[in-house]
Amino acid sequence: MNDQLKDNKNKFIVIKIGGSTLGETDSTITDIVSIKNSGLYPVVIHGGGKLINEWVAKQGIMPEFVNGLRRTNKQTLDVAIAVLTGLINSELVVEFQKLNQNAIGLSGLDGGILKASKKSSDLGYVGEILETDISSIKKIVKLDLIPIIAPAAINIYPNNKNDLILNINADTAAGHIAKALNAKKLIFQTDVPGIMDMRKRTIPHMTSNQASDLIASGVAIGGMIPKIQACVFAIKNIGSGHIIDGRINGSLNDCILGKKIGTKIS
Repeated sequence: MNDQLKDNKNKFIVIKIGGSTLGETDSTITDIVSIKNSGLYPVVIHGGGKLINEWVAKQGIMPEFVNGLRRTNKQTLDVAIAVLTGLINSELVVEFQKLNQNAIGLSGLDGGILKASKKSSDLGYVGEILETDISSIKKIVKLDLIPIIAPAAINIYPNNKNDLILNINADTAAGHIAKALNAKKLIFQTDVPGIMDMRKRTIPHMTSNQASDLIASGVAIGGMIPKIQACVFAIKNIGSGHIIDGRINGSLNDCILGKKIGTKIS
């Protein structure tokens, strides 16, 4: 790992990973351990849409999405929170422990990391983040641990006791946490080569304005929208945002070292 990176005042690297990028050919977990061993501070945000869909389907519920965000009723919320903060979070912690790297599983609820209100009636129990408190993340990092964070938030304006928790898009959560940490990099691990233009070619570098234009023009669609929005939201506070192909072995380390991979937004 490049020694120059160790000397950078802000060493936080926020990495959003998802189930679609974790497999036999990727090196995500080992790359994150390598990043930490280099003297940087990885903070991991994870999704779990595919597994949530499977568990939701078992309940006889068809998943629905609006602009890349999951429409969430109470039944879907209960499943999503259980899968994200329980099953997926715990399994990721174990993966790090297997490499002798201490990690701690959290959600946006712990330490009041994320506080939100309902985003819209169309989306149900999906939160719009209003407050981000990264004090607990900093304390965990000082203990030489890697925080593994599931996307959930405390509802600031609950109507009743069944309305206390909101589902948060993991990409959105990563953007808010990266901005609050003034992270050196915000990296999204995806199952595509990067942001594509109209001809399906990877765009290596773009400004936040150009990225926003891709959404407005309809070129960027589906799950890419919240990733781009997260980068645009955080860009004034972070060094750079990156959307890379997490299926490629060593892709995270390549991104940290400044090699040309995926799309860089700055």
